[in-house]
Amino acid sequence: MGVAQAIGAAGEKAAEEWLDRQGFTVVARNWRSGRYELDIVAHRGDTIHFVEVKTRDAESWESPEESLTPAKQRAFRYAVQAWLASNPTPLEPQLDLIAIDTTPGGILDLRYIPEAVISRW
Repeated sequence: MGVAQAIGAAGEKAAEEWLDRQGFTVVARNWRSGRYELDIVAHRGDTIHFVEVKTRDAESWESPEESLTPAKQRAFRYAVQAWLASNPTPLEPQLDLIAIDTTPGGILDLRYIPEAVISRW
């Protein structure tokens, strides 16, 4: 596993642990449909949360939030539509972002951004 993949895996693990502590139930992790992937699918209350996790090294030139480009938002929405087509649910969908910065000491700064991507159904 390369450095970028290790940072991403650590970020997804931290995001899943944070969601669990906040009362979310993780339904799926790294779900794939063709070329589309969802990092985390979780539910809480009457909402199903599709969570994109973006982790960046503190030395990165862009923030995790900036890395969720319009093209990546489009792909995220397509992945959500594919998940919903194969997993019908009465729950209200919400597309969230967990942005994580890593520090040289290995500390993770996690930010949860609900409704970071607007769904256009």
